[in-house]
Amino acid sequence: MTDFAQQQTMRGYSFPARLFHWITAVLVLFQIPAGLISVNFELDTLYNLHKSTGVLILLVVVGRWHWRLTHEPPPLTADIPKIQQRAAHFMHWTLYVLLIVQPLVGWIGTSAYPAPVPIYGLFEMPPIWREDRALSERLFVVHLWIGIVMAILLVGYFYAWRKKALEWT
Repeated sequence: MTDFAQQQTMRGYSFPARLFHWITAVLVLFQIPAGLISVNFELDTLYNLHKSTGVLILLVVVGRWHWRLTHEPPPLTADIPKIQQRAAHFMHWTLYVLLIVQPLVGWIGTSAYPAPVPIYGLFEMPPIWREDRALSERLFVVHLWIGIVMAILLVGYFYAWRKKALEWT
């Protein structure tokens, strides 16, 4: 194990890694219910906030992914069975991929509708797809299902974290 890995194991995750984690967590925990509520109750202000936050999540996750690829995280403890370690890595990387794909699907679907993607009332993102309402409708269904899969994975992530936290007490 490298000196850096040993230091990380003793200290845990670095401050930037923890900051990326918690910013992502707060944004996603807002985003899932905001998307469901805004679409089901046609709340334009909340829907625009949902779109803005989706772009922000995309930027934060790309930054987070870059950080992760350039800074080795602390290894999982040896007392965690290999199957659980593999499951944790699979869940982690699946969430990374979904957190990048989900906003892109939403942006393409919104562009194809066509509708604006406002960024907190400051400016609008450019459309990245030509108008195609049929495609837009299909992409919004995909967007919904990705959100459902992410919510399920997050429940599993929280369960695993809570289970491990209870073992430490």
